[in-house]
This record gives sequence, C-alpha cells and structure tokens, in this order.
Amino acid sequence: MAILNRTDTGAVARLTLNAPEKLNALSDAMLAALQEEFDRLREQSHIRAVIIAGSGKAFCAGHDLKEMTQGRQSEDGGRAYFADLFSRCARIMLSIRALPQPVIAQPHGIATAAGCQLVATCDMAVAAQGTRFGVNGVNIGLFCSTPMVALSRNIPRKQAFEMLTTGEFIDTDRALSVGLINRAVPQDELESATNTLAETVAAKLGTAVKIGKEAFYNQIEMPLDQAYDYTGQVMVENMLDRDTTEGINAFIEKRPPEWDQP
Repeated sequence: MAILNRTDTGAVARLTLNAPEKLNALSDAMLAALQEEFDRLREQSHIRAVIIAGSGKAFCAGHDLKEMTQGRQSEDGGRAYFADLFSRCARIMLSIRALPQPVIAQPHGIATAAGCQLVATCDMAVAAQGTRFGVNGVNIGLFCSTPMVALSRNIPRKQAFEMLTTGEFIDTDRALSVGLINRAVPQDELESATNTLAETVAAKLGTAVKIGKEAFYNQIEMPLDQAYDYTGQVMVENMLDRDTTEGINAFIEKRPPEWDQP
C-alpha cells in the first residue's frame, strides 16, 4: 500500500496522505514521498493546481512520535536525527511555497502540530465542518516552534500565541474567522468543494498564476515602496508574455483566449 497516493484529473493533481492507522503522521517515509512528488510537480507545467488530502478519520496528526522516540536511541541522544528530521520537514514546507502551482489543503477530522503547519503552509485550505486545528506540542512539553513559523504568518499573532501556549484546539468557525482556512463545508461536500476551487484556479493561465504566486510571497515581506517597485517589474514581465497578450486581445474581442499552455 502506497503511503502517498497521487491522482491527476485534468490539470489538477490530488495527493492523499495514506497512513490512516497513524493518522497520516509525517513519518520519515511520508516526508520522503511528499518531497518526491513536490520535486516532480515543480517540473510538470501541465499541472496547474495541487490538492493535499488525508485518508481515514484525520487529515494529519503531525510528526510520528513513536518514530521520533526511536530516533532518540543514538549515542548523541537523537540530536543529529532530530536536526535532520526538522530540516527535512522545513524543506517540505518550503517546497510547497516554491511550487509554481497553488496548493490547496483539504483537512478533515484533526490537523495537529506539523499537520496544522501543513494546512497553514498551503496557499489555500477548504476544511470539513467540525475539523479541529491545534499546535498541541506544549501539552507534552514540546513547544511547536517549527509549526509556529507557518501559523504565525497566517493568523494574527495573539491568536497564534494563544494556540501555541495553551495547546487547545480551534474549530472550523474560529479557523475561518482568523484566516487559517478559506472555507468550511459539510463533510460530504468536502472533496467536490475542493475540486471546484482547484479547477477554477487550474483554468487560469498557468504562467500568470506561477508569476503571481512567486510575487505574492516575495512582496508581502517587503516594505510598501519596495513592494510596488518589485511588483511593477513583475507586471512588466507578465505583460510581455505572448499568452497574456492573447488573453487581453481575446477579452477586447469578446472571445475565449487561445493559450499555448497544455
């Protein structure tokens, strides 16, 4: 049984975490499988949107604590193993941001610790109503410092700090209100709602979305004047794209664009 399943439908790739007996924990094997797919997707321009979902009763319960305990058995007490583990996990999160395609999380059940980090890292998220989100490591004496990076860049800092220091879950209503997720839908509508969002994004000009995703994350961390200077240059390059010219002409001529993208 594959630990990660991929299904392509048109221009949308769906990655399903498939270790339900471990609540789809980000084990060494899961991290390796995700990295392999992200490396592949980065070169696949015919895919224009990516969905990350989970099998079984939960989206993702974070790192595999039993595996982490085994990693402690080395002579250095696990220092090298843990450093490597969190480095590999960080690479996964950075790979999502570096992908040219928008990535949509589809959480259900629970998304905890690094699982909540995964939701926060994705560009968008559609959740099943009743999903619970948490960075609960503090409850066992392990502050969720790496999940904090993505969480604190998604939601207001006081909300993030409360989650990190109390270890309490938030529900979909609160996750929606603070901006952790885009939409909350009934469980039986989750897959179709996520597919609809992904297909809407995938129908756009892929080169424009690729340019836009990169520019979005670059400019958001710049001072205002630098952001305008930078995005002005991005717009120049986008305007010079042949498919963009075709899209503008098609709009003026009131016809569908004939883009070169697959």
